[in-house]
Amino acid sequence: MSELPEYSLDRVFDAPREMVWRAWTDPELLHRWYGPNVETVIHKFDLQPGGSWLNEMKMRGSSFFSKMVFQDVKQPEKLVWHHYSSTDSDWNTAANPMMPDWPSLLLTTVTFESKGDKTHVRLSQVPIDATDVEIACFTKAMAGMDNGWGGGYAIMDALFVELQEQG
Repeated sequence: MSELPEYSLDRVFDAPREMVWRAWTDPELLHRWYGPNVETVIHKFDLQPGGSWLNEMKMRGSSFFSKMVFQDVKQPEKLVWHHYSSTDSDWNTAANPMMPDWPSLLLTTVTFESKGDKTHVRLSQVPIDATDVEIACFTKAMAGMDNGWGGGYAIMDALFVELQEQG
């Protein structure tokens, strides 16, 4: 396939850009919304190009591991990372146990743009080095990806209210 599918989600948050950036880059906040309805454990978060974000999601009595490697960090404008969708507990790439045809690697880009006292966030994900079967799986799943990200964003909305009340 020559044309890769791109998942994108645009959202305006009722919070200043620095606060939204912090929700994406402070592990103490990130674990609260990333992976809604599961326990998210961030084992490592090294926010610099080449740095890793090692993530564990605990659900239904088991753990699901993923690794992100930052490619570009421009505070507070942009984050770019390679998202290794599934790893073993030693952070080695592994087949996705829930979706065996899911691409093992995604390029994720998140941009942050001030809109007065609000922030426009654009999230984009594109498969990298994926087979035709993996691209087809990603394309089919794109329609439902808003639900997962949207669940996390709803938690973020409440988090921003809490942070703004704290001053």
